[in-house]
Amino acid sequence: MSFIHSIRHFFEVRGFDVSSRLADKLGMRATNVRLFFIYISFFTVGLSFGLYLTLAFLLRLKDMIYTKRSSVFDL
Repeated sequence: MSFIHSIRHFFEVRGFDVSSRLADKLGMRATNVRLFFIYISFFTVGLSFGLYLTLAFLLRLKDMIYTKRSSVFDL
């Protein structure tokens, strides 16, 4: 049972960052965005999961490119 909890914890820590950042951008609650992805995945037979993973990849890429540097010597 601890293996299942560790997998759930991994996805909660790293996976829900997409929905919380998207909710902050839209001015909504993160739970509403998560429910939207869950409901839309039932209707589109999992295609929204691909959209979710694409958003996660793009947000991670954006974070790597647009990191805030405090000085010139951080390059």
